[in-house]
Formats: sequence, structure tokens, C-alpha cells
Amino acid sequence: MQTAVLLLEDGNVFWGKAFGKKGTTTGEICFNTGMTGYQEVFTDPSYTGQIVIMNNVHTGNYGTFAKDVESDSVKIRGLIGRNLEDRYSRYFADHSLQQYLEAQQIVAIEDVDTRALVTHVRTKGAMNCIISSEILDVEALKAQLGKVPSMAGLELASTVSTNESYTMGNPESDIRIAVMDFGVKQNILTCMVERGAYLKVFPAKTDVSELVEFSPNGFFISNGPGDPASMDYAIQTVKAILSQNKPTFGICLGHQLIALANGISTFKMHHGHRGLNHPVKNLKTGLCEITTQNHGFGVDPSSVQKATNVEVTHINLNDDSIEGIRLKDRPAFSVQYHPESTPGPHDSRYLFDDFIQMIKAQQN
Repeated sequence: MQTAVLLLEDGNVFWGKAFGKKGTTTGEICFNTGMTGYQEVFTDPSYTGQIVIMNNVHTGNYGTFAKDVESDSVKIRGLIGRNLEDRYSRYFADHSLQQYLEAQQIVAIEDVDTRALVTHVRTKGAMNCIISSEILDVEALKAQLGKVPSMAGLELASTVSTNESYTMGNPESDIRIAVMDFGVKQNILTCMVERGAYLKVFPAKTDVSELVEFSPNGFFISNGPGDPASMDYAIQTVKAILSQNKPTFGICLGHQLIALANGISTFKMHHGHRGLNHPVKNLKTGLCEITTQNHGFGVDPSSVQKATNVEVTHINLNDDSIEGIRLKDRPAFSVQYHPESTPGPHDSRYLFDDFIQMIKAQQN
């Protein structure tokens, strides 16, 4: 087993064993607390530019399967684990984790004390890092790491968006939804199609006039990677979408863009929320939802308080951060978390029902 090294931006060094592709990779370090669904995590476009610590002790023990994906390729820049397993138990799996990561050209490191590493990130906050199984000279890695840009101010959504528009669902449906793809997860689209919607998915920099030509009766603003405040083009598009006064739903990055389009600022979180078990309270019903989350930016609470046309609908019970908003003067709402929940519990899928019902109500 070949030696590998993980170097953090603050100078901390962790030694381990090489896994996946042999090589060197850089990105912002973050951690996911989920015990399952690692392949869905790896293929989530919102993880673009990031190196993920899987906090569960064993990752890879049920192999990989072609259908367990949220996009057409692995989007993480690198993987860190305590035990990354090459052997797997699921009889219908296509490949082992080692085979999968090699095929996807992903550098990984295992045999790392991930509990200590996650504790460090929780204390010090998100930072850039570098993994290498080919360069073990720490000083040389420091020089390479110093050239990596910060996630703050980085526009990444346009790099993972579709290049061409495409459709999903029944063309005869009277529920037509225009989807702005800033890195949309496959299961978000599936959740809307399963509810009878006909979708047209548009590239990130599509002009709103092209969306209107589709004659949608609803708009969806997707999740995605990077700093929402750096996306001036998307903020202007969302403003134009909201001016259509048609039902609009945003998730994660889409939630942040709806906030920015209404003059509400966003901020980079200390270490973000990523996992399958984050408790969120619905302020309208008083009920708690266990949610899937993946974000490193949030909506600024003090800025929301100054916005007269915005109502907070959901809060995170761990840290009181804003998890959902509704516009008082438009049929639009958004959540910071992921109700499509792949992986994760299905507590929040009612939000897709609410969106479809909002469209039907306006039609009537």
C-alpha cells in the first residue's frame, strides 16, 4: 500500500495510504456525516471544487452501481476516509470503490484519523487542502497549495451546468416547469417528473426570454456549487423570473439566489452543513424534519430582517440558521436543504407537492 499525504492550508499534515487514482489533487476540504449514499455524494454537482471527508468509518463496503448517481460523473475533487473499502457485499454492484475512483480519475487517501480531522475542521473552519500519493515533499505541496483559489468569490455553477437544453417528462402535461440548471441533481428532476410535470432544463446562462418561449407555468432554480454572490448573471436571471409572477421554487444555491435577487446578502459559513440528519423546523406547521444538506454558504439572518417582502419559513435547530424563505408579494419559496433526499430521509418531499399545488392553484 502506497503512502499518501494530506496537507491542510493551515500547515497541518496527515499521513495515510493511497486509494483511487495515484496522483495529486487540490480543493476545499469539507466533511459529510452520512453513513450511506456515498456514490450520490460523489456525483452531486454541488461538491464541485471540494475534497470530501466521509465521516463514517467504512466507505465503499457496498460497492458502486450505475444508477446510484446524481450526475453524469464524479464531481468531488478528492476523497478522504478512515477505511475506504475495495471489497463489497452488494451482489448487483457494478464495481468496487477502488475501480470506480480509478475510472473517474479521483485521488483519495485512507487510513486517516477522520474523527480528529473533522474535529479540526469544525474548530478551524473550511480551508483548502492537497492530497498526493506521488509527491511526499511537504514543502513542495505547500507551494502548490498556495496557488489554489479560495471558494469565496468562486463562480462554479456554469462549469457544471448542461451545455444544451433538454426535456423530461410527459410533453402533454399541463404542468410545464422551466428549470435553471446551476448544477441540478438528477433526483430533483425525477421528483418533479413523478408528480406529473413536464420539464425543460436550461443552461446556467440562458436568457429569461428563452425560458418564456417554453411557456412554463412554473420555474425551478437549482442547487449548485460555488459562491452565489459571484453569480451576477444568475441574480439578474432570477430577478427576471420572479417578475413573471409565476410559481417559483429554489433549492440550496437556488434558495440563495432568490434571496440575493431580493436584496438579501449571503455569507460563507464557518464549515457548512453536509449530511443526512440535520433537524429543521417548519415554522408554519411547527413540525421538525430530518433533512439532507450540502452547503457552504448561507442566507444572512440580519439581512432577512430588513426585507419587508420575505418571511422565514424554516430554521436549522442545530444553529438557528435560515433554511427556508417565502416571498410575501410573489408566489415563490425556497429551502436551503435538499428535499429530494438522495441520500437521506424523505421527510421534506412534501415541498415538491407544495410546488405542484401552487402551479395548479394559479392555473385555476
